[in-house]
This record gives sequence, structure tokens and C-alpha cells, in this order.
Amino acid sequence: MGTNFASKLESRITLDRFLIFTLISYVAVAAIFVNMAILKLPALGLIATTIYFLINGVFLGNAFFAKENSLLRLMLGILLLVMLLGLIDWVVIIVASLNTLMLTLALVIASTASSVLKRMVGT
Repeated sequence: MGTNFASKLESRITLDRFLIFTLISYVAVAAIFVNMAILKLPALGLIATTIYFLINGVFLGNAFFAKENSLLRLMLGILLLVMLLGLIDWVVIIVASLNTLMLTLALVIASTASSVLKRMVGT
């Protein structure tokens, strides 16, 4: 049952016909920003970050590793997302300081990039 649910969720995230999961990723970024700036609740941060990494990891994993099995695709997609976030944050640190607003901007850029790459490279 768990594997079936995971494969259905992955296929729905991969299709993302109406950009619903991209919008959910943006909502997760907004929740991360509100949590870092105002609420400071560990549970909210954990949930929002998990949703963010799951959606964007699936996007990148399916864009670049479509022939691998689903777990490896997800793991490699999350690794690519971490590398992309590191690259974006490095540029942000050079241009400006990495504060809450700049980190949120980096998350939005990475989310947009993973969605666009999934649409361009992925099938």
C-alpha cells in the first residue's frame, strides 16, 4: 500500500499539468518565510521544508534521472536541489547578505528553476 501511494504521488507531482504542485511549492516557501520571520515553530518548518524538498526533488529527479527507480530518482533529485540551493545561496552571499528575505528569494528561484527544468528536460 505504501509503495502504491508513493508511486501515485510521484506520478501526480511529475505530471503537474496545471502547475498545482509548483504553486504548492511556492506556498511551502511562503510558510518557511513566515515561520523564519515570525512564528519560529519547528513543526511548521519541518512540514513546509519536507513538502518543498519532496516536490522539487521529484521535479529534478524526473527531469534528469527518468530511467532510474523511484527512490534513486528522488534521492538524486534532492541532491541536485541541495546543490542548486547551494549555488544560488553562494551568489546571494556574494551579491548581498543571506538574510531571511534573501533565503526566501533563493528558495523561490530554486523552485522555479526545478519546475522549468522539469518541463524542458523531462518527458
